[in-house]
Amino acid sequence: MSEREIFEATFAEAKPKRKEPKQISFRVSESEFEKLKRSAEIFQMSVPAFVKSKAQGTKLVTPNVDRAGAIEIAKQLRAIGTNVNQMARFTNTVEVDPATAANLTAELQNIRKGSVAKFQY
Repeated sequence: MSEREIFEATFAEAKPKRKEPKQISFRVSESEFEKLKRSAEIFQMSVPAFVKSKAQGTKLVTPNVDRAGAIEIAKQLRAIGTNVNQMARFTNTVEVDPATAANLTAELQNIRKGSVAKFQY
């Protein structure tokens, strides 16, 4: 058997490993595509994912926060997490007097209350 025959025999049996092996294709006009694109952007999805979810009858819920808002929230949460980690590191490495411990506990409670209040709908 030649190298070519071995190569063809090897890859003839190989099937692509896809989670969903069936594919459906259809064409839309430019205006229809733009409408689908705008709708997908509202839901922060790609156009194919949006069309598939609509075809499956999925009820889509508009996010309460736009993408820029979500990025800003993530930045703020990261900063809060950094501060909390610094406080924890400080309390674990240094012997803390009761007054400082009370101040740190109060500050953690303020952070907790503030973050809960911001993210309630």
